[in-house]
Order: sequence, then structure tokens, then C-alpha cells
Amino acid sequence: MTILPIKPAQDASPEALKAFLAGCQLKAAADGAPVLASISLVVPALDPLAVLEAIFEPGEPHFYAERPSERSALAGAEVALSATASGPGRFTAVQRFIDETLARTVAVGDVDAPFGGPHFFTSFAFHDEVEPGEAFAAARVFVPRWQVARAGEVTTAVANILVEAGSDIDALAQRVWRAHGKFARFEVAEAAREPSPAATPLRFTQTEAGDYRAAVRRGLERIAEGEFEKIVLARAIDLQACRKLHPLEVLNGLRERFPECYAFSAATGTGPSFIGASPERLVRVSQGVIETEALAGSARRGAGASEDAALAAGLLRSEKDLREHRHVIGSITRRLAPLGVALEHAEAPSVRKLANVQHLHTPMRGRLPEGVRLLDLVSVLHPTPAVGGTPREAALARIRELEGFPRGLYAGALGWINARGGGEFFVGLRSALVEGERARVYAGAGIVAGSEPEREFAETELKFQALLAALRG
Repeated sequence: MTILPIKPAQDASPEALKAFLAGCQLKAAADGAPVLASISLVVPALDPLAVLEAIFEPGEPHFYAERPSERSALAGAEVALSATASGPGRFTAVQRFIDETLARTVAVGDVDAPFGGPHFFTSFAFHDEVEPGEAFAAARVFVPRWQVARAGEVTTAVANILVEAGSDIDALAQRVWRAHGKFARFEVAEAAREPSPAATPLRFTQTEAGDYRAAVRRGLERIAEGEFEKIVLARAIDLQACRKLHPLEVLNGLRERFPECYAFSAATGTGPSFIGASPERLVRVSQGVIETEALAGSARRGAGASEDAALAAGLLRSEKDLREHRHVIGSITRRLAPLGVALEHAEAPSVRKLANVQHLHTPMRGRLPEGVRLLDLVSVLHPTPAVGGTPREAALARIRELEGFPRGLYAGALGWINARGGGEFFVGLRSALVEGERARVYAGAGIVAGSEPEREFAETELKFQALLAALRG
């Protein structure tokens, strides 16, 4: 990526913008390939979700990820550039798209600010291939035209424009200038928005996709036969609402209820939105440090402090849950070792408490080896035993057969990568596909020797509560 010493904030005029884009057009003509022009500006404090709501169009792709407890949020809308891929080489294909795009990117402004510069929003389905008719590709990556992000007290807005040799520079400059003005007046525009029509309480009809207890019993039979040690099996519930569901309104409900989770929404603009509140980080890379975690083993929350503490203590003593947790830690360690990654972690797990469930949790950290990239880590970590099984290949081969429905992005890897190679991916859990009046919600549980079908069914019921409450508003 080429970074020019141009400060748009110091010379904010249509003429200066047009001159910059004209220079990019000359480069595109000389290179015989389009140039991605990226303009970053630190702007007055904005809520990225409010911005996304203001510019939301059902026919346009978007991506949103937020951790309210960390005061970090990132939104992107519309498409400057995109690509899809499938098969075992999908991670390599996405990395190639990123490298080729950055090689013809010219960036100006506050590129070094938090979330400055172009970002690549990426989603990987659970499996390498998806079935006909599924809403999302096995791998998808796009650079948004408009990006707004908050990191603590700093809000950064980014415009990404594809400039070709034959582009209408006047039209491009006008589009960016109008967006600049909209961000500057956003608070006024936001206050003038009409109230949401979603005040009417929602009613649903509900249909279970498959027989979960029977799937667990069949999984336990396979475990007893030695086919695998652990398999994660999911449930899917189809909902029909009495009126249309707005995905961003559902998302707002999730971020309010679960501030310690990743609230997220991804959409291609041609089908449903995939939304959720995931408790699980897959991997994060920042300033040469890798952060990941093991999150496996669950119990409900108690009605009061004493019951809650007793349930947490029982979870920490549970042989079944501790064994499941050790499977995840061992898998993460083994899969990263060939890349030269050594992770540090506590000997015993702690308990991570969410609004409606608590999990065994072990954070893991290490240095990023020279030459290893974020997608290298994602490709070997996904899917973890917390969403797949152990041994991984044996468990994955049975999941579709036992569950009876395609997972799509459920338990997939979603996240973003910046121009410096840093970024963050989380697991698509506690999630739903939302389109019109219909929604499909997902939740799963890890099955090991000693699992009981009724208990696993009850665990998924707990996990469904989050999405069902948000959908109902």
C-alpha cells in the first residue's frame, strides 16, 4: 500500500479531493489496473451502529462487529471490491485477494489512527464447501465503500473508492464529498430519524429442524465405537414472525443484553443477514501478539449469588466439562505448533460468566513468528474442537449427517484484517439468519462420553434465550 503525505482534514475541499482522485486515475491508466483510493479521517464521536442504521439498505452488503465492554466497534457498508472462494484453498485465495488489493492501494489521511486505512471484512463458512441455495459463500471478503469505527474515544471514518482509467472523477468526488458532509451532520440527521415501527410485540410460530436428542444419542454411539472422542452438535429452530424483522434492531438488542460478547451482523445484500452475539474469540493479532482462547464446558446461571457460585464451582469440578475443555486447549496448541507458535496459558481454567450461561475459559497468548500471517492462524484453528470435535476430521465428517441441516456461517469464522496485517476473528455462535418475517436460530453443545441427551438439549435451550429475547425485542 502506498501512503501519501496528504492531510485531507487540513485541505478539505471538493477541489483537493478531485485532484487526489485524478492522480489515482493517472496511476490506474499507467498501471493498466484499477487503483483503490482510501481516505481516512478522525471525526467527532459517532456510534458505528447508528451510522450503519442511517445508511442501511437491504440490497447492499454490510459487516458489523462490536465488543461493547471494550468500547470497540467497526462497521462497513457497500462494496468497493470483493471476492469469494471455496474449497480447502479458500484461506489462501482470500489472502491473495488482500495482497493484490493492497499492492494497488493509495491511502491518505489518518491512516495510522485506530481502524485507519482500508479493512477487509471476511466470513468463512463452517465447511470448506457450501450447499446449493445457501445464503453465504464458503469464503467471502470485501472492502467497504464506507467504514466507521470506534476505539475508545477515537472515531475514524474511511472512504474507499475504486478508481479506473475511465472513471468519472467528478461523480466520484461528489459522492465522497456528500458522505463527508453527512458524517459532519450525522447527529442532526440521527435525531431527525423516524421512530422505529418495531414497537409492536412480536409473535412467532416455531419449528424444530430435526430431533436433537436423537442426534446426541447417535453421536454417543459413534463415540462408544471409537470413531471420535468429541463431536459438537447444533440445533436449528425456524421462526415465522408476525411482521418483518429488522436485522440491525435485533443486533442492537443483542449488544445491549450481552456487552461482553461480539455483537455482529454480516449481509451480502442479496439474502438474509447473519447476526449474533458470540462469546468466543477465534484469534486476534495486534502488534505482533497472538491472542486466542479455549471456551468449552457450560453451566446455567443461578437465580441468586449463592446458586450462581455453586453452579460455577460445580463446573470447575465437572470431569466431563474439564475433559471437554482440555480437548480444546490441546487442539489449539497442536495446530499452532507447526507454525512456530508457542502459547502461554494458566494451568487451570476460570469461569466466564455471560448473561444466561457460564463457561470454562482459558485465555492463551504468544508472539507472532516471522512470516506467519493472521489468515495462516485462522486456517489451522478453524474449526476448533469447541465447535467441531476431536479428532477434527473424523468429527467433521459426521456433523452434517447427524444434525440434518447445513450450518452455513454458523460456527464459522468471521472478522476483519487491516492493511498492516492485524485483525480479529470470532466464531459465529449464538447466531441467526434473519430475512423478512423469517429467522433460523442456532445453538450447539459439545458431546463427549458421559453426555446426556436431556442435559445437552437443556444447554442449547439456555443458549437460545439470547437470540429469542432479542428477536422479540
